[in-house]
Amino acid sequence: MERQVAISSELECLAELLGRARSAVALTGAGVSVPSGIPDFRTPETGLWAKVDPMEVAHIDVFEHEPERFWSYYRPRFEVLGDKQPNRAHEVLAELERRGLIEGLITQNIDRLHRAAGSKNVVEVHGSIETSSCRTCAASFELEEMDGLFDERGVAVCSVCRGAVKPDVVLFGELLPESAMARASELAERADLILCVGSSLAVYPVAGLPQVTLDRGGRLAIITKGATPYDADAELKLEGEVDEELAALLAALG
Repeated sequence: MERQVAISSELECLAELLGRARSAVALTGAGVSVPSGIPDFRTPETGLWAKVDPMEVAHIDVFEHEPERFWSYYRPRFEVLGDKQPNRAHEVLAELERRGLIEGLITQNIDRLHRAAGSKNVVEVHGSIETSSCRTCAASFELEEMDGLFDERGVAVCSVCRGAVKPDVVLFGELLPESAMARASELAERADLILCVGSSLAVYPVAGLPQVTLDRGGRLAIITKGATPYDADAELKLEGEVDEELAALLAALG
């Protein structure tokens, strides 16, 4: 039996904004996956970076020059993320796309959960753990194949040419893919509403996308815990649990 959800006036306002928008886009960050059991990056004690400096392990220079160190950190991430399932927030965003209420979804997450939930027009600006690629011969490997590629050092090695295999994600020290950012910018420019969910909106260049929409005369709505640089510019800001807020939004839409 579906649990009843409370619908606030802010959620009714957001439902109205979505219903009136000619083109709306969602932008998501790590917070949208927290209900799936994936800790975010910056929360003290529990965040993924709480006990390690990412610049020390998840950096392209470490991958290239200290692969054992890199993979000692990244291999467990594969195991942690690989079996996670979409939560209600992912499902509602997929449903909004199915209903034509959002045109697409831009995500900073690499966990592939938006696609698993059924979202179709997804721009993964930081890449995805779905695949990894050989830096020498460009052979591609699915996540499920990765465990068989690790050698006695704990380093992923290509089964075709023995080259170094890298996750198809953007590491620190790398530029975001031009094609992904171009698609994200196009969605933000076209949108008259951008709905930001579970993101602190602090990591650029993605954090600049809401300003793109605002500069074109569009509106901004935010669902996330904690302050963002855009709070004063938003039509509304909701700070409850993202899965609960989005479930209530769906109920408000009817």
